[in-house]
Amino acid sequence: MSVPATPSFSLVGKIALITGASKGIGRAAALALANQGAHVVCVGRGREALDVLCEEIRQLGQSAEALEADMSSMRDIVDKIGGVPRIDILVNNAGTNIPEAFVDVTEAHFDQLVQLNIKGYFFVAQQVAAKMQAHGAGGSIINMSSQMGHVGAAQRTVYCMTKHAVEGLTKAMAVELAPHAIRVNSLCPTFIKTPMTEPFFASRAFQEDTLTKIPLGRVGTVEDIMGAVIYLASDASALVTGSSLKVDGGWTAQ
Repeated sequence: MSVPATPSFSLVGKIALITGASKGIGRAAALALANQGAHVVCVGRGREALDVLCEEIRQLGQSAEALEADMSSMRDIVDKIGGVPRIDILVNNAGTNIPEAFVDVTEAHFDQLVQLNIKGYFFVAQQVAAKMQAHGAGGSIINMSSQMGHVGAAQRTVYCMTKHAVEGLTKAMAVELAPHAIRVNSLCPTFIKTPMTEPFFASRAFQEDTLTKIPLGRVGTVEDIMGAVIYLASDASALVTGSSLKVDGGWTAQ
């Protein structure tokens, strides 16, 4: 009987593009992918932060480049993402949230979240999928979703709506792109300690309420996300598509 070989987590020779890469989860994803040997294209709106990240990656002995672009701009998506010659891995991560009561949501806030969290994801993925099809070597698309794509929460109606949309988009993309060997999955974190979530945790009541919903008893760190990104990007998940990987400490299991 032959001994099965453990699939490789190596990404040597791959080109990975991460949107929203300048901080938080995006930055951690870029570092994780680089550590596995991928050349990383770091996309974000702040050139200075991107340059710092790319230098950190180079100090690790890996390669990276900065691409300043706004994922709420169709022109930037078409011209800048569309201008990258080859992409093997996409971490579709640039997003935002504006917590507020349902009855207080303004059209401007609604449009802002939908523009970045849904429209941006859709058309970034479209650009990348077209490249993957043209290249003919398949690829992996990771849509950064949230536990809020599976549950509801007060003060987060629009955010929950956008993340539920990402879950539906992921499944439909996975079915349509499978014949091209392009895998599409979502990654769904619980609250992760990042610059975006830091203001939430200034409230002790918020902290205590959040922890009651997480069976493992703690919020996440960016390190909790890094292994999941590598798994979904690599051959270790070669038969995984249309799936939602929850890194939520058990929140959605209840």
